[in-house]
Parts: sequence; C-alpha cells; structure tokens
Amino acid sequence: MIEKAPPRLSLAALRGMLGRCPSCGEGKLLQGYLKVVPSCPSCGEAYGHLRADDMPPWLTVFIVAHIVIPPMLYLEQVYQPNVWLQSIGWSVASLALTLAILPRCKGVVLALMWSLKSEGSEREETP
Repeated sequence: MIEKAPPRLSLAALRGMLGRCPSCGEGKLLQGYLKVVPSCPSCGEAYGHLRADDMPPWLTVFIVAHIVIPPMLYLEQVYQPNVWLQSIGWSVASLALTLAILPRCKGVVLALMWSLKSEGSEREETP
C-alpha cells in the first residue's frame, strides 16, 4: 500500500484557513465555532491533542488592527466625524471582523501545528 505524502505547508495552511482537514482537505477541522474535532471524519487524522492556546486570538487582533486603524486614522484626518459615530462604527466593524477572522486564524494555527508535527502540549513528561 502506498502512503500519500503530507501536503506542503502552504496547502495545509490554506486548508486550515478554510476550516478543512490539513491532511486530506475533505473533513472539517473545527466543530461549531472554535472547538477542534478529535479526528478527521474523512481520513481519521487525529487533531484532539493540538492546543492552539493564545496564538489565534493574538493573530486575530494583529490582523483586525491592521485592517481597521488605517481607515480610522484617514477618516479622522480628512472628515473629522462625530466621536459617537466613530465609536459605534469602528466598534461594530472591529467586532464583526474579529468574529469572522478568529476561526480562520485558529484553523491556520492548527494546520501549521499539524504540518510541523507539533505536539501541542507545553507539559514535559517526567521519566
């Protein structure tokens, strides 16, 4: 029986961003909004041991800030809208972007961890 080679890092990351199994691209990586599936329903690859922890939220904040802050500063300099309008508008935009991007960031991080054969645990085993 011939084993398939694991996908390239970029393909695994793309599959993770789409919420698919980094190995086969068929099964789901996340069940619900952010919960990791124990294993792929299509190929059986195990994902339950991977812990992304703080990386997906950090990456999400980084991306959202780089999307929201430049237009915010531009509009403030050019049009000077009311503070209450800016508060509501930028808060809603930031929240919507955060909710849309967070699962994709988690998928990418999990796919990269899987692809790089990370254990996903910070605990050291004692002999």
